[in-house]
Amino acid sequence: MAEKNWHEGSTLPIAVQAVLCLAGTVAPARAFALSDSLTPPDYIGQLGPNLIWEALIAGVVVCAFLASVALWVHSALRRTRRSQLRRNAFVSSAMNSLNQGVVMTDAQRRIIFCNNRYLEIYGLTRSDLWAGMTGYDILELRRKRGVLGGVSDDEFYEKAASTNGLITELPDGRAILVKYFILPNGGSVATHLDVSEQRKLSRQLASTKQFLESVLDHVPACVAAKNIDDGCYIFANSAYERFWGLSRDYAVGKNARELFAASSAASIEAADRAALEAADGRFRNEFEVDRGGERRMVASIRIVVRNESNKPEFLLLVFEDITDRRSLSQELESTKKFLELVVDNIPVALIVEQVKDGRYLLANRSAETILNRRREEATGLTASDIFNPKEAKLIIARDEAAIKKRGMITEEHPISTKDGLRLFLTRRATVLNDAGEPQYLIKTHEDVTDRRQTESRMAHMAYHDGLTDLPNRAAFLQALTQMIEACEGTGEEFAVLCVDLDGLKEVNDVFGHALGDKLLIEVAQRLQDSARGGVVARLSGDEFGLIIDGKQPEAGLALAQQIGEAIAQEFQIDGRPVRAGATTGMSIFPHNGADGASLLANAGAALFRAKQKSRGTISLYQPEMDQQIRDRRVLHQDLSMAIKNGELSLAFQPQGIARLSVAESDIIGFEALARWQHPVRGQVSPAEFIPIAEESGLIVEMGEWILREACREAASWPKPLQVAVNLSPAQFMHGDVVGLVHSILIETGLAPGRLELEITEGVLIEDFDRGLALLRRLKALGVRISMDDFGSGYSSLSYLQAFPFDKIKIDRAFIINLGRNPQSAAIVRAVIDLGHGLDMSIIAEGVETIEQLAFLAKEGCDGVQGYLLGKPLPIGKYAGLVGRTEVIALALKTG
Repeated sequence: MAEKNWHEGSTLPIAVQAVLCLAGTVAPARAFALSDSLTPPDYIGQLGPNLIWEALIAGVVVCAFLASVALWVHSALRRTRRSQLRRNAFVSSAMNSLNQGVVMTDAQRRIIFCNNRYLEIYGLTRSDLWAGMTGYDILELRRKRGVLGGVSDDEFYEKAASTNGLITELPDGRAILVKYFILPNGGSVATHLDVSEQRKLSRQLASTKQFLESVLDHVPACVAAKNIDDGCYIFANSAYERFWGLSRDYAVGKNARELFAASSAASIEAADRAALEAADGRFRNEFEVDRGGERRMVASIRIVVRNESNKPEFLLLVFEDITDRRSLSQELESTKKFLELVVDNIPVALIVEQVKDGRYLLANRSAETILNRRREEATGLTASDIFNPKEAKLIIARDEAAIKKRGMITEEHPISTKDGLRLFLTRRATVLNDAGEPQYLIKTHEDVTDRRQTESRMAHMAYHDGLTDLPNRAAFLQALTQMIEACEGTGEEFAVLCVDLDGLKEVNDVFGHALGDKLLIEVAQRLQDSARGGVVARLSGDEFGLIIDGKQPEAGLALAQQIGEAIAQEFQIDGRPVRAGATTGMSIFPHNGADGASLLANAGAALFRAKQKSRGTISLYQPEMDQQIRDRRVLHQDLSMAIKNGELSLAFQPQGIARLSVAESDIIGFEALARWQHPVRGQVSPAEFIPIAEESGLIVEMGEWILREACREAASWPKPLQVAVNLSPAQFMHGDVVGLVHSILIETGLAPGRLELEITEGVLIEDFDRGLALLRRLKALGVRISMDDFGSGYSSLSYLQAFPFDKIKIDRAFIINLGRNPQSAAIVRAVIDLGHGLDMSIIAEGVETIEQLAFLAKEGCDGVQGYLLGKPLPIGKYAGLVGRTEVIALALKTG
């Protein structure tokens, strides 16, 4: 192999030349010797014999010497050749063991060496090569084999001779790095290295680097790295660029003093030194920097990154702008102090207790009333340390119950205070830790003594007549229901009496309403005395209701007779003799009705018959009295046609601000009221057809018509006054009242804030949860919700607590007695205070005198409605008030 690789430059020609030289030396001597056998020259004969022999001997010696020299030269040449062959074999073996392909050429670019790795790389064999093959020949061979890479010969040598060399991509995906070097003697050496793995790793490294830079670019914190030796930045992410307003290309290669203001650079360098001096190579701090003339606070962490020799190589720094956060922190601290001030001054006692040991952690100033000591003294104590053993045991048991429930527990109980025994509403709520275990118990104690007393009075008002303090119609119907339930299925009977006070109108006309009210009070007392513990109620202005058990009709008739006699006796009121009478109608359970409404209606029908007969008589319900029911049915049929025939119309009654005079009471809106012009009967009172519509369900259709017409009319007013429309409970129970209101507002174009929907407690009585949900949805439309007839019926305070009404409308029954009955004044005053306490406006209806108006204005009532401001009339009569040009005179009572 060595002979093949190294056939050029052998020592064999040298030996041949030496032999030829020796032959050239011997040839003349031999020729000279041969000449002796020939004819000798003439001068030989002249020589002596000794001289000739000496010459011959000398020739032999010379020839022997020359032969020795030739033998020595030949031996030396053989040794040199063997040494050269061994050297060539060693070098060839070493070159063939390289992981690089090597090709060497002489000055004529003939290949003088090619190792095995080269052939292996390009898939060649020794047989593919030939003697005298040049570099261009082998390139052409590779080109034919498809392993040259598509470059020309000149491009190959030019790029391979460059600093970076030439990368050849082979068909199998390998990459070969070729480098070409020119030798001083004109020859060349080319190396061929398989760099496929290195290139793969290089690509992976570049990809990883790009990925990491991309990740760091999307990190919201500012990230940078710098050399430790010179402090120059070598990397900066996008957040860093945004914070400083510098591009990374500009920042990289510069230090802090070249980039930032002197003060900022000093702070940065100080933080760098601190990181380098830190034992763990980490340093956190906060410092201010100057950013374009603006002082910003940054929080930074610096990490010293070490090389494989554990020597610091570069510094990694991460920082973020905390200026706004610190500002928020200061604001939070300020808010915390504010909340502490609020908590400390709220009228509700607040105590926070630690669950694990029951010690009090916090108590506000209001809690001192319950703790009977200063709050600072209570902190760290337990209930056992503060209260007597009996109270402490009770408090601890309630606390444990709340903790066990892990929810809210509400209860009312009396607590002894320095002001005496007071009723407190206590709420206990458990706060859980991250593990879901109770950690704190928050207790609030609210003094509800005054509220419960007010609610008790209001509840009494809801079921009692404000003048006589007798149960009202709602309470009477409730008592009837209870009696029916008690007697149903037992065979027992009871009677329902409707008693009408005769002569009340005359008393009012002659002596005034004040004396008439006193007469009603006296009549109520005589009725109670006659009933002897039975139920007595005031159903309306001059109508009373009674329930009497026992054998019927005897017991009922006897009581009616006794009542008649008691009322017939003369009354002495304010020194004046006053006479009155009683007319009574009676129905009997179960013969004349199976429910309270039927019994009361039939008793009313009997009273109507008694009045027709003669005042002061007693009438027992008879079946023929059903004619009145039939009349109502006819009226119902006519009413159903009235809606279709357009017999209904709207009247509008003004509502004004409560001022001391009518002139000062600016009009703020109108209430829309339905009116029915019957083609035969003429004007039908709403008191007749509204109850029929309610009972029959026609109120749903009628209510929709009223709402649509009222909104359409109000939308046409030049002035944006409010319009109030009554909604019946039936409208809430049947149909989509929310969708109806919404569609009508869109249809008419009326602004939602101008529409006020008046409802009674009946909306919530039937189905509280559903009614409440509907009211909230209506409120969400932007309309206003008003509680109508407050003070009559149930008027439960729970309704006011459950729903934020915009307005409370005081029932006319309380307004009529203002100035004549101090109880009515007290009730009205209480309702006004209650409404304002709940952030609800108050409007009083039924205002008929200037005195009533003045009273309401002084007490802070927000609005008034009644005949004093104006009667319900077609809106054309109030054209001036709504801003229309055709001003029509408004008939108002001026007092």
